[in-house]
Amino acid sequence: MLVAEKAVSDRNSTDIPCQYVKGVGPKRALLFKKLGLERVSDLLYLAPRRYEDRRTFTPIRRLHDGEFQTIQGKIVASGLKETRRFFRIFQLAVEDESGVLFATWFNQPYLQNRFKVGDRVILSGKVQWYGRELQMMAPDYEVLIGDTSDLLHTGRIVPIYPLTEGISQRAMRLIVKNACDLFHEFLEEIFSEEILRENHLMGLKEAIITIHFPESFEGMNQARRRLAFEEFFMVQLWLGFKKKTYQKLKRTFCYEKISESVQSFVKSLPFPLTQAQVRVISEIGKDLQKEFPMNRLLQGDVGSGKTLVACASFYMAVRSGFQGVLMVPTEVLAQQHRKTFEKIFQPLEVKIGLLLGDEKVKIKRETLQNLSEGNIQILVGTHSLLEEKVSFQKLGMVIIDEQHKFGVVQRALLRNKGFEPDVLIMTATPIPRTLALTVYGDLEVSVLDQMPPGRGKVSTYWIKREKLNDAYHFIHREVEKGAQAYIIYPLVEESEKSELKAATQMFHQLSQEVFRGLTLGLIHGRMSAEEKNEVIYQFRDQKIHILVSTTVIEVGIDIPNASLILIENADAFGLAQLHQLRGRVGRGPRSAYCILEAEPRTEEGIRRLEAMVKTRDGFKIAEADLTIRGPGEFLGTRQHGLPEIRFGHLLTDHELIHRSRQTANAILDEDPFLKDQDNQKLHHLIQKKFLEKTQFLSVG
Repeated sequence: MLVAEKAVSDRNSTDIPCQYVKGVGPKRALLFKKLGLERVSDLLYLAPRRYEDRRTFTPIRRLHDGEFQTIQGKIVASGLKETRRFFRIFQLAVEDESGVLFATWFNQPYLQNRFKVGDRVILSGKVQWYGRELQMMAPDYEVLIGDTSDLLHTGRIVPIYPLTEGISQRAMRLIVKNACDLFHEFLEEIFSEEILRENHLMGLKEAIITIHFPESFEGMNQARRRLAFEEFFMVQLWLGFKKKTYQKLKRTFCYEKISESVQSFVKSLPFPLTQAQVRVISEIGKDLQKEFPMNRLLQGDVGSGKTLVACASFYMAVRSGFQGVLMVPTEVLAQQHRKTFEKIFQPLEVKIGLLLGDEKVKIKRETLQNLSEGNIQILVGTHSLLEEKVSFQKLGMVIIDEQHKFGVVQRALLRNKGFEPDVLIMTATPIPRTLALTVYGDLEVSVLDQMPPGRGKVSTYWIKREKLNDAYHFIHREVEKGAQAYIIYPLVEESEKSELKAATQMFHQLSQEVFRGLTLGLIHGRMSAEEKNEVIYQFRDQKIHILVSTTVIEVGIDIPNASLILIENADAFGLAQLHQLRGRVGRGPRSAYCILEAEPRTEEGIRRLEAMVKTRDGFKIAEADLTIRGPGEFLGTRQHGLPEIRFGHLLTDHELIHRSRQTANAILDEDPFLKDQDNQKLHHLIQKKFLEKTQFLSVG
């Protein structure tokens, strides 16, 4: 306890390990670590999952079986007994004016020292009949002695926390209470009185106490609002600081004749661009004329034409004498882009290169030499681009596709191949606007919200397993009319832990029984790049009628004649993944069909499938996905560098996000690099909170 007492005298005592909080200790600290609770500050900022209102006492005779309720009464009897199986059962008989209830605990004999006959108690728990006895099993309890204003577990609005095995709600509440009592005074307010007043915010110390032990739900909501504002503010301040730091960089080279380059590119195309593509290309062209490098995010739904925007961006760089590089997550996608680029750039005589991880040594050596000598103007590749020996002569344009599949460090390594090149990040996973402003506040954001003409309509259906044969017959008829189809499975091989069908097993069954007379192909992640490409080329050339696959075809496969996709066990896939898979069809003029076969066992699974049937709009799909999974799972915090949002709600806290953004921008407008004495504390906080990210301020 001497260490804890010393820590309390320390100005930064909320940074000490949480093991020094009364009730934790070294052993329990290891359990807390599983919950991400390592320091006292983690305990203070631990967000309750929900609250239970235990302020209203129900007379015992009015209790209802199966309901969670709270009673107050007097202990009239207690006892401890052992069963034949060596269970030790402790039981209280509690009486009020209307009846008697029995409270029962298994294997907690120490409780007999907590209660004595005649004590008044409050019990909260689930009520159930056991024979003729009305019982509560292992209820929360408070023994009423003297002043009842300090009730913690019942008789009040009670917080319910996230737990791990070995920690009970009762223990967690006691520990959080101890942390609040001993350490909340050492919390430092980061907002001025003016900011608190203008935004109608509670002070930090009051908010921390209230969020854990509110006296009313109105007070709890005010505390949550204050803490959510702080979360959003810190994110916005970091992103704004990051953007200001990046814009401090001066462009080391200039682009020439941008408008002429765009005109030449558009003129070379055998089809017109959409208005959305024209708008986005114009936004990129304006970025290239600014005094600092471009740092832009391009959002576009599946099939919206992001590749053409990338090509236009590359051509602006190539016409000015610079090289471009495109990094994609899979070799299949890299091969697809290389072929697309060669076709688009053939009239413009732009030299395209490809770099893959398993390329033959001689071919890779030639590619690297041509790249360093400037003979390759645009290079397409996967993670292999990050190798130290990959050297450009004059890299000016970096484009990263499906950026959420790459980490912060990987993106920084690629960018460092040039000297502050322009960067365009592309994603086919649309992000709701509120979330985009929070996650990508340091980037300029462009949106392709229009589909190219000539796309077929995609109708989506959800069927049960009993209708699967009907789906097979429908696919057979459509293929005989000239269409091609995908059939998707979650697994490559049978798993003893799963009932899901495997792609390899079903490929043989479908070939020999269901689709006899048709040609089927198989592709999955365990095949080599060469094997996968061979199957895809045969499918593209219509030598294969039906492609049986796992999610390896989620992105990068563009077969205009493929108009049917059947996804079996569809509830095993995420919503964004299902939307990406559906995007493999409807890429030609033929009407297309997406059939989802599933019998989901969870409410979440049902909601995913209902969303797929209801809309094809990627942004609406993304909103549904965010609602179902929450922001952490939706984004994947490791890839996006998004700090944990504990108290805020990204879909509903529009006003808070807007206010926090305004507040952060006002501070940065006056002091862009947080050098003023009043803002140095904020600078220290964002460096501490976002340490990993601030090492790569210009990564995006």
